[in-house]
Amino acid sequence: MRKLSLILTFLASGVWASPEFWQHEWPDTNFEVTSIDNWVEIMSGGPPKDGIPAINDPSFIAVAEERRLTPREPVITLELQGQTPRAYPIRYLMWHEIVNDEVGGVPVAVTFCPLCNSGITFDRRVAQGTLTFGVSGKLRMSDMVMYDRETQSWWQQAIGEAIVGDLTGTELQTLPSWMESWAEFEARNPDGLVMDQPRFNRNYGANPYVRYDSSNRPFLFSGELPPHDIPALARVVRVGDRAWPMTRIAEAGTISEEGVVLSWTAGQASALDQQAIGQGRDVGTVRVRDAAGADLAHDVMFAFAYHAFWPEGAWMLGE
Repeated sequence: MRKLSLILTFLASGVWASPEFWQHEWPDTNFEVTSIDNWVEIMSGGPPKDGIPAINDPSFIAVAEERRLTPREPVITLELQGQTPRAYPIRYLMWHEIVNDEVGGVPVAVTFCPLCNSGITFDRRVAQGTLTFGVSGKLRMSDMVMYDRETQSWWQQAIGEAIVGDLTGTELQTLPSWMESWAEFEARNPDGLVMDQPRFNRNYGANPYVRYDSSNRPFLFSGELPPHDIPALARVVRVGDRAWPMTRIAEAGTISEEGVVLSWTAGQASALDQQAIGQGRDVGTVRVRDAAGADLAHDVMFAFAYHAFWPEGAWMLGE
């Protein structure tokens, strides 16, 4: 609960500042270059820079050796062509938020922002070279602001774009990955790999945001709430600038629209419900593919975050 207490403390104090304030903390970041118009949007989430430690060079074990995970616990699955499938448990990402890894020669960043339920995998290569990401401790519209260690530029996790610093405007390539239950990954990939428990003193398997996704409003967010009477913390599946409500996909089972095929199956626990991640209510797993059956990059995020970063986006309500 320490992480949640820190967030609530900073929520009460309303900590945000101008670039001059951040410059003192970030002397190597070029604040002269930025896409941010309103610096009030940048807030401290509580922990300082690297107070939430990203994982570099994670260790993996065989699926058959895993004994900690419970069947319904969510993992982020990455299945790159020709490579052994890998599962990154949310029980670890909850406390570290970024994993810098390399799969088959491809440097990747597997990211998870608990306040937005946003789990996205990026290729860490840009024109300027290969980047290594850390957690800045800052939030913008409740979404994690990452930073790269090479240029100290700040990056918006939800959109995969640099927003402050020398790399402002640079976009990361998003790789197809998805959240599913450990049981689903294990059944499909008996010879796969799963990230081993990091060597940090954390309460892995516990959710520090108990019943967060049942709240009426998100933490550290003062923006406009979603239209169409969609609850702020309802899950939506974002593909590009379109969003499908999870409830609609669950009711239909399968939806095929705009060249996208979305399918839903029960069995995945919400990581942001009960104190024990594996005991959260069933929110199901969504797979997103194109008409030919190839996996598509997407994100399962809260509705408020989608509306914040894609205010002109298309709500796929089926009407």
